[in-house]
Amino acid sequence: MQVHGTAVVHPTAVIEEGAVIGADCMIGPYAVVGPEVTLGRGVTLKSHSVVTGWTVIGDETTIWPFASVGEVPQDLKYNGERTRLVVGARCRIREGATLNTGTEGGGGLTSVGDDCLIMTGAHVGHDARIGNRVILVNNVAIAGHCQIGDDVIVGGLSGVHQWVRIGQGAIIGAVTMVTNDVIPYGLVQAPRGELDGLNLVGLKRRGVSRAGITQLRAAYQMLAQGEGSFQERAARLAEDFDSPQVHEIAEFIQANSDRSFLTPKGAK
Repeated sequence: MQVHGTAVVHPTAVIEEGAVIGADCMIGPYAVVGPEVTLGRGVTLKSHSVVTGWTVIGDETTIWPFASVGEVPQDLKYNGERTRLVVGARCRIREGATLNTGTEGGGGLTSVGDDCLIMTGAHVGHDARIGNRVILVNNVAIAGHCQIGDDVIVGGLSGVHQWVRIGQGAIIGAVTMVTNDVIPYGLVQAPRGELDGLNLVGLKRRGVSRAGITQLRAAYQMLAQGEGSFQERAARLAEDFDSPQVHEIAEFIQANSDRSFLTPKGAK
């Protein structure tokens, strides 16, 4: 094992041979670090947390008690192949959260970006791709192969179906099941996940101008009530609007996906 001289390791912690512990790490009582784990600078593992598998934890990330990070996928097709989990910098992984490594069939990698908050009991499934500054509230379940864009918030007790994509800046209300793709900056709520408008609060917090928000609202109305199919309406967005956020929505809808889309309430 490689333990940096500035790291502080509690005598009851278990650091398996092969692990790499970076500078200024703090390893608490009864924490377990597996043989293929690399902890970046300033990582904190609180008591009874477990980091195992082929796992990389970014600088200044903190993992709270009883979190399980890097265990094998919950996938019956998994047959022991060597797959990875990579967690970014400054993440906060709270009590009882679970993050699994990838599978061979899904590309072999589960990834979490920087500055994410993964709250108590939340789950990140195999081969999921989580962006930066994502918040998964208590007991959220992200299934395998999902893609969650930057700045997404998923409300407590919500579930995201496997292969679903959620675009940047979207917000999912509490106790919601999301079974289809969510456009960037979308607002989804109701038990069976309905696209119910735009994340206006999030857009304002991101500094999007009033003119930009006006364009987004008009684009959303076009998606809901314009002529042609949903895909045809999306193709026209880039032609009719000069907003970068609107262009992002158009590109998201036209990209390859394994799911269909949540469409605006009342869409024709």
